[in-house]
Amino acid sequence: MTVSVDIFCEDGVVAPLAQDEIENLALTVLQDRQVTRDCCISLSFVSDKSIAELNERWRMISAPTDVLSFEMEHPDDPDLLDNEHCELGDIVIAPAYVQAQAQTFGTSFNDEVRLMLVHGVLHLMGYDHMEEDEAHVMQGIEDRLLQQIPTDKTLTTVVLTRHREEGMEGSTHA
Repeated sequence: MTVSVDIFCEDGVVAPLAQDEIENLALTVLQDRQVTRDCCISLSFVSDKSIAELNERWRMISAPTDVLSFEMEHPDDPDLLDNEHCELGDIVIAPAYVQAQAQTFGTSFNDEVRLMLVHGVLHLMGYDHMEEDEAHVMQGIEDRLLQQIPTDKTLTTVVLTRHREEGMEGSTHA
């Protein structure tokens, strides 16, 4: 199984991680979820303004957020041919928002981006955190995977967890 990630950076926005690290993170998630089909992901790094516009359009929340995910196909879709790549979907990350969030949670910027990538890929795989039981499952997978990935700082469950804020007034995490 392979994964390819097409990266787009909005003007003035720089990809915070190298292509190979991004693809390895995505591959780690997919292998953990026992995906055997070759997959493609589109990843965009955008400004806070752009992600706020997407957040307003798709979630009716008028504020920037850290990451948004848009599912397309699922690897076990019976309509896909045996050798056909699965177009998992699109992940959009706002590095400036993530940088501020890293300071809030005491993580490094790169570790926060890694979390957003793992989180985004899990969303593309159909995981969600709107209900508490779903949040526990998704959070557990994130925590376990991120403990396996080399990071800039020692991460803890408390630092990794953002789901408990979902649904709270003022929260915009997707």
